[in-house]
Amino acid sequence: MSTSPSLFSRNLRKSFPVAVRGEGCWIYTADGRRLLDAAGQAAVVSIGHGVAEIGQAMAEQSSRIAFTHTSQFHSEPAEKLAARLLALAPPNFRDGGRVYFTSGGSEATESAIKLARQFHLEQGDGQRYRVVSRRQSYHGSTMGAMTVSGNLARRVAYQPMLAEWGHVAPCYSYRRPAGKSLSEYGLECASDLDLFLDYNDSGSVAAFAFEPVVGATLGAAVPPDGYAQRIAEICRSRGILLIADEVMSGMGRTGKAFAVAHWNVEPDMILTGKGIASGYAPLGAVIVAPHVVEAFERGSAAFQHGFTYQAHPVTTAAGNAVLDYAERHELFERVVAAGDDLKAQLGRLAAHPNVGDVRGLGLLLGVEFVKDKVTREPFPKEDNIAERVRQAVLEENVLVYPTQGCVDGERGDHVLLAPPFTITREESAIIFRALESAVAKVFGAGRSSHS
Repeated sequence: MSTSPSLFSRNLRKSFPVAVRGEGCWIYTADGRRLLDAAGQAAVVSIGHGVAEIGQAMAEQSSRIAFTHTSQFHSEPAEKLAARLLALAPPNFRDGGRVYFTSGGSEATESAIKLARQFHLEQGDGQRYRVVSRRQSYHGSTMGAMTVSGNLARRVAYQPMLAEWGHVAPCYSYRRPAGKSLSEYGLECASDLDLFLDYNDSGSVAAFAFEPVVGATLGAAVPPDGYAQRIAEICRSRGILLIADEVMSGMGRTGKAFAVAHWNVEPDMILTGKGIASGYAPLGAVIVAPHVVEAFERGSAAFQHGFTYQAHPVTTAAGNAVLDYAERHELFERVVAAGDDLKAQLGRLAAHPNVGDVRGLGLLLGVEFVKDKVTREPFPKEDNIAERVRQAVLEENVLVYPTQGCVDGERGDHVLLAPPFTITREESAIIFRALESAVAKVFGAGRSSHS
C-alpha cells in the first residue's frame, strides 16, 4: 500500500509506505514491514513510538479545553511546561527567564530573530538587525530561518528572496587542516566570527545563531572544547545575543538536557523543538534569558509577533506528558550509555576504506563516507552515496537519515542516527549489521572489521 496521490508529498516521483503503528523503536507499515527507526524520524522521537499515555494526556486536555488564543488567555499546561523547561536550561535562565512556545523549530527560529531585533530596539539601539550564523548550518525552512541558515542546497532555489546577513566558518573537526590540533582548530573557527565582525559592520549585528552540535547538515559534528566558550565570549564582548539552536540537540539528545551544558555555555536564547514533544504533537519553543525579558519589561512590554497556535493547550499537554514519561523511566540518564554502545558498534565500520568518520554525542551520531580515506576526498554529488546507503539500509529494515553536501554544500555524504532513548543493545547491534551490509553493497566489502 503506497501513499495517496492527494497529498503534496516531499517528492512527487516517489511512493511512500504508509505507517500504521509504532512501538518503541519500531514502525509498522500497511504492507506488513517492521522497520527499526534508527533516526528517530529526523531526531524527533525520544521516548519511543506508541506510548499510549501521551495521547491520553492530550485527549484529557482536549476534553477540558482544546484551544484558547494567547492574546486573551494562558493555559495551565503551557505555564507548567515553561517552568519545567527553565529548570532544565542552564542556570542563567532561572530567576526571570521565560518561554515562548511555537509549533516547531522553524517557528522558534523566526521568533528568536524577531526577539533579537526587538530586544535591541527596546534597548534604544535600532541599528542592530542582522543575525549572523555559520556556513553549512540549518535553522529551519521558513524565510527568516533560511536567511540565517548557511545550507547552500536548501537556499539555492530561494536565493533571490533571502537577505544576506553573513555566515562564518563552521566547526567541522573531521575536516580540519592537517597538523592542526583540535583545540587550535576550534579557536581558529571561533576567531572567524571575531574577524567577520571586524570587517562587516558589527554594529548592525543583533545576534549570532549556532547549533552546539551540528545536526543534519554536518552529521552530528561536535566542536572541540573551547570553541563554544570562545563564541560566547565574543558575543558578550560585542553586545551580540547568542542563540543556541538546540532543536535537534536538545531535550536530552546528547546526554544532557541541552548540549551547551557540555561546555558550561550560557546563551541568551535556546531554541528547542523535535524532542520537546517526541513527535506526539507539533511543538517548539524559545527559552529566553532574564536580561532579554527585562528589556521588554522596561520598554514596551509587548512582543510584536505571534502565532495562532502558540502555547497550544493540547500540544503543551503532550510536552508535559513526554517529560513525565522521560523522568519516570529515567530516559535522559540512559542516553550516555546507550550512545556510547551504539557509537562503539558503529566504530567497527571505520575499518572500511570508504567510512571516513564516526562521530557525535549521546544518541546524535553521524557516519561520513569518503572516496579516499587518506585525503578525505568526498564522492561526486551525482554518485548519490548517502541516498544509496539509506536504500541499502532500508533493505535490512532499518531507517537512517541521509544528507549530501556536508563538505561544500554539494559534495559530502553522511547518514545521521538519532534513535529513541529507549534503544537496547540488541537494537544497536541490528543497526550496525544493517549499515555493515549496506556499506558492503554500496562500496564493496573492503576490509572487514572482524574478519
